[in-house]
Amino acid sequence: MRFVSVRELRGKSAAIWKELAEEKDLVVTSNGKPIALLSATSEELLEESLVAVRRARALAAVTAMQQASLKAGTDRMSSKEIDAEIHAVRQARSR
Repeated sequence: MRFVSVRELRGKSAAIWKELAEEKDLVVTSNGKPIALLSATSEELLEESLVAVRRARALAAVTAMQQASLKAGTDRMSSKEIDAEIHAVRQARSR
């Protein structure tokens, strides 16, 4: 997968769009760090592409939460402990 800097994207946008059609995906970087993913799509595939990207983001978020739970040890909480935590948070919010 090719990496394209923000500066290159600004200065050579026409060439980048042509390349995107061939490569299908390009990573946009700023100061050498990835900040965005350009992914080719079409009018016919736009909705499917958006659903796939959103699904992938949701899966990544769930995985991150599971890993954080393992690290914090909250994966071993009982149902009663979970219910007590939910109750405490709801009580704090209602104040």
